[in-house]
Amino acid sequence: MNESRLGRLKPILLGLLTCWLSLVKVAAHDAPTSFIDLHVSPKGVDASVTASNTDLAHELPSVEPDMLLQPAVIDGQRETLAAAVQSRLQISVAGKSQRAELRKVISLPEKRDLRLDFHYSWSAVPSSFAIQCRLFPYDPRHRTFLNIYQNGQLEQQQIFEGEKSTSVYLTGSGQSVGDVVRQFLFEGVHHIFIGPDHILFVVGLLLLGGGVGRLLKIVTAFTFAHSITLGLATFHIASPPASLIEPAIALSIVFVGASAFLGTKQHDPRLLFAFCFGLIHGFGFANALQEMMLPRQAVGWSLFAFNGGVEIGQGCIVLAVAPMLALLRRRDPIFADRIVAAAALCVTVAGAYWFFQRVMA
Repeated sequence: MNESRLGRLKPILLGLLTCWLSLVKVAAHDAPTSFIDLHVSPKGVDASVTASNTDLAHELPSVEPDMLLQPAVIDGQRETLAAAVQSRLQISVAGKSQRAELRKVISLPEKRDLRLDFHYSWSAVPSSFAIQCRLFPYDPRHRTFLNIYQNGQLEQQQIFEGEKSTSVYLTGSGQSVGDVVRQFLFEGVHHIFIGPDHILFVVGLLLLGGGVGRLLKIVTAFTFAHSITLGLATFHIASPPASLIEPAIALSIVFVGASAFLGTKQHDPRLLFAFCFGLIHGFGFANALQEMMLPRQAVGWSLFAFNGGVEIGQGCIVLAVAPMLALLRRRDPIFADRIVAAAALCVTVAGAYWFFQRVMA
């Protein structure tokens, strides 16, 4: 690329980078989710469906989401809610849909969720049954986590998303180690890419550049630290509340952004930042992991696979950002410094916004 062409591309590149960072989603981990717990017994299946008031209110045009957390409104909409869920969650035995009976609807105002409890009856436990689920087809991003319990133990987990809307459970079959590793490896990668706060933290660590050895040390320090706290939280040794961890994660983004904006080559605090703040991010990863209800028979494999998925996601970010910055620095150091300053400022502002948003929530 000749100098004149590079000169013409400078304002375009700067504008695109600034716009991209400025328009990053302001609410981290906002992918819409719902949860279904199925408890298999000789008398049938007890199903609990937990979903946000926003998603459920979409089925009720005359009801605002906040209204749906009020007991009086819930009682008035009980049958409509039940009909909407029953039409999109079906349990079939030998091709025959089982009749669902609504037991109760419970408001969970602290999470802005509702829980609907159903019972599907049968006379004896079948060898298998099929679950068809697509709770909120209006939102293609929606993901539904399914947990199946039998004899008091979590036996299987599935995720309904996109075109995947059917699953078959062989009663008592459980889940193989390969299935667990594959599922949680994907969840780790997915968690990184739906979390702009984690993405910006890693980007902030890379902005000051450095040799391959230096960058590997920084990323390894972050990995080692968040692996420690992820394990501590998973095994319930230490588990700070999300109300403390989420603002702290946002504050860590402010620190790495400000460090990249103000930093000099004489003092590089990124190694220390990566380790210390990695401990905090590990608890953030654990909060997401605990919502998925780890299978008891494969907790270690689940943890290992999820952490591996997180590392794959982070590695993709490093491979995308580090070579680009290195190329810019070789071709035009002054322009590269401007790019780094603009990106660092965007990282800092985003972190500050999330911090105040989470503190005030």
